[in-house]
Amino acid sequence: MNLNCFPLFFVLRFLLIALLFLPACSEPKKPPPPPVPVLVGTVTEKTVPVDLKVIGNVEAYASVSIKARVGGQLVQVNFQEGQDVEKGQLLFVIDPRPYQGALQQAEANLARDKALANKAQADAVRYAELIRKHFVSQQEYDQARATAESLAATVNAGQVAVQNARLMLSYCYLHAPITGRTGNLIANMGNQIKADADTALVVINQIQPIYVSFAIPEQNLAAVRKFMAAEKIKVEAFIAGQKNQCEAGVLSFIDNTVDKTTGTILCKATFANETKRLWPGLFVNVVVQLSSQPNAILVPSQAIQTSQEGQIVFVVEPDLTVSIRPVEVGRPIDGDVIITKGLKPGERVVTDGQLRLAPGALVSIKTGP
Repeated sequence: MNLNCFPLFFVLRFLLIALLFLPACSEPKKPPPPPVPVLVGTVTEKTVPVDLKVIGNVEAYASVSIKARVGGQLVQVNFQEGQDVEKGQLLFVIDPRPYQGALQQAEANLARDKALANKAQADAVRYAELIRKHFVSQQEYDQARATAESLAATVNAGQVAVQNARLMLSYCYLHAPITGRTGNLIANMGNQIKADADTALVVINQIQPIYVSFAIPEQNLAAVRKFMAAEKIKVEAFIAGQKNQCEAGVLSFIDNTVDKTTGTILCKATFANETKRLWPGLFVNVVVQLSSQPNAILVPSQAIQTSQEGQIVFVVEPDLTVSIRPVEVGRPIDGDVIITKGLKPGERVVTDGQLRLAPGALVSIKTGP
């Protein structure tokens, strides 16, 4: 063996071994990807209301326009516009003096006519006695009797005239027909008022109780009527900007006709309105509570994602990995949705960060947005 080739043999062998280990040295093992930060929500189970949410409009329970039925000068205004008034309260007085004079004139005429009628009646009685004795002619008797009957009719007409004059005098005093709140005052004291004018002196709105009118889709009519027959249907009204404050009332009216142009039917709910937050003309959010659904499974609506196979959620497993779960979604409830199939109470679902997730991905749960 050639001794000069011996070192070369070991060199080549060393190089071959080095080449074999070179890939292992040049490709270090990749570290696992970091956990994906996500927000999660918990699947809950509770009883939820079955309700309808619509927009409603507040209406006065009763609204009365106060108009003058006689003309004259307005001599008294016994309230301030915007003031609450009671039923029967005197509001306006129109100068009664001309109507008092007319009443006195009618009463005087009636007294005169009664006196004449009494005399004519007495004359007719005397003439009846005289004609039996042939002291007067039939013509004279007939004339006496006709005069008595004519004056009796005049008395009746006078009584009607007195009643009418007394009625016209009563129209000078305008009272509140309902309890409510007055609106804008059209005429002030001293103004000349026209009888039966189109413009009301003031409008009174009854706001305790008060109505909220709203329309429901015709497909919900059968359910509403069914629940209304069983018990009073509760209705809540929420004023815009006051979500935590609501007024409670009951459904009191369903119209007898469906509007064929909109496919809806008019309903009204009655509210006590003790706080007077509901005001005629105000638009409110109305919730009609039909019944309740026990054992409903709820998740935050942000957890629901849509895939080619349908709606899914990312479920966080105990080892902080995620899995995809297909679900069947029901109706929304105040930021949550009802899950009819696919989840159990207590499970955690991802509500934010789904775009970076894949099945089996490791997550870290954030405590805030």
